[in-house]
Amino acid sequence: MLVAGPVRILLVDDQPGRLLTYRAILEPLGECLVQASSGREALKLLMEDDYALILLDVNMPDMDGFETASLVHRHPRYENTPIIFVTAVNLSDMDRLQGYQLGAVDYVMVPVIPEILRSKVEVLVELYRKRRELQLLNASLAARNQELQREKARELEALNESLRLANEALANRNAALQTEVSERARAEERLRGVDQRKNVFLATLAHELRNPLAPLQNALGIRRLESSGAADPLQDTMERQLALLVRLIDDLLDIARISQGKLTLRPGSVALRDVLDAAVEIARPWLDVRGHRFRMSLPAKELVLHGDSARLAQVFANLLNNAAKYSDPGSRIELDAALDEVSGEVVVSVRDTGIGLADDKLEEVFEVFRQVDTTLERSHGGLGIGLTLVQKITEMHEGRVEVESAGLGLGCTFRVRLPHGGIAADAAQLPGSVAVPAAVTAGGTQPPSRVLVVDDNHDAADTLAMMVRVLGHEVAQVYDPEQVEAAVERFAPHLVFLDVGMPGRSGYDIARSLRQRHATSALGIVAVTGWGHAEDRNRTREAGFDEHLVKPPQLDAIRRLCAAAGGRDTHP
Repeated sequence: MLVAGPVRILLVDDQPGRLLTYRAILEPLGECLVQASSGREALKLLMEDDYALILLDVNMPDMDGFETASLVHRHPRYENTPIIFVTAVNLSDMDRLQGYQLGAVDYVMVPVIPEILRSKVEVLVELYRKRRELQLLNASLAARNQELQREKARELEALNESLRLANEALANRNAALQTEVSERARAEERLRGVDQRKNVFLATLAHELRNPLAPLQNALGIRRLESSGAADPLQDTMERQLALLVRLIDDLLDIARISQGKLTLRPGSVALRDVLDAAVEIARPWLDVRGHRFRMSLPAKELVLHGDSARLAQVFANLLNNAAKYSDPGSRIELDAALDEVSGEVVVSVRDTGIGLADDKLEEVFEVFRQVDTTLERSHGGLGIGLTLVQKITEMHEGRVEVESAGLGLGCTFRVRLPHGGIAADAAQLPGSVAVPAAVTAGGTQPPSRVLVVDDNHDAADTLAMMVRVLGHEVAQVYDPEQVEAAVERFAPHLVFLDVGMPGRSGYDIARSLRQRHATSALGIVAVTGWGHAEDRNRTREAGFDEHLVKPPQLDAIRRLCAAAGGRDTHP
């Protein structure tokens, strides 16, 4: 950056001749030469313009060069302006020192040597130009720096505004997320509540369905007893359908128990053959009614499982029922059991030639309330919970269920893998074996019993009393729970079939009251209820009941209990 144009040089001398000399010497430099004939005139000119340097005569009247220089450098504008003193006399060292202190940068003696003066002035002018360039550059840099600072400030302000907006958006999003999380938590809580209410509803529904089933079961039992063993297809059909309905109710209860974590096992050593025989017996109505060709293949050596025999039988019965329902009448159904020597597991396979499954449906069949599709639901019935129970109960036994199918219309194979519990030589001695209890008839050595039936449901009480009477026992029934104690005192029964859930007064209260009046062995009290959970059985036992029957009570159980009660001494 160059300083444009000539710079001003102030020539100060009271002698015009010497001013002309200065001008003649310096004009070749091309600078702007300004003359002043006194110190005061020089100060006036300095107030009007800027000057690169001052050529100042020392000896001037009125105000000499030293005084003029002192006044010049007092002004902030010219405190650094270089001064060349011109003198015609020799100066002492003190005079020179004074001049330097006043801002002199050099001295020129008269007569002036043109080359020396011109050279000194040229150097000082060049220094002035450099200094001015530096000042302008610094000013430019300062301006640029200020502009950069303003630009940075604007950018920072814009960035801060952007961050503020982003923070506001983030805060709004966080608030929305918090709201969403809260709403989701409330929705999940509502879903848990709905699921809990659903489970309670299923359990209550199953219980309520058992109440009307009890008189139906009792009535069929009476017909069976009165038929004296004669073939009755209508009776068989009604018993089969009633058993199916009871089984569906049991499945509903089991699903509710699993959902609530209340399904418990009673594990023990059990023979696989006995479990499968019991499963086939349970599934026999479905297999027979559809005319299926059933084959079961078991290993020569008896295999032992560690588990709940009744629940394991339920697993395989559900698989057989599923195969029977989803296969055309007269189809082939096979059940095979073997020991996998590699994994050490017991493997039970149920194979059918029914409708089969597409690949994307293989895992869905285990979902609760899931049917393969709605058309199958209409065609084959069922609640869609049987296979769910198969999977859950198997997993509770530390096993797993596998399913495979070659495709639609090509049948299915369900394979249950369970831990192996060993090989038994005589499975009949196993404590966990499933066995059908032998029927006990009233016509044996025991005398007839006196039985009291208590139920606010007249149909249930009357049909159960009728069944007991047909079995050869003396019976009375009570519908009002407040009259039970009086009836017991009057009738002196050996056995009381007592409904647990009655309005106004529960069976638990009645059982506790009877136990306070009679010795434990003097009166048998049997709970008849639609609730069959483990905690329900514990509650009836604590209330003083001897037995717990789930509605509808089975004929064999009623026969056994009535026959065993005949020998009781009812007198306190």
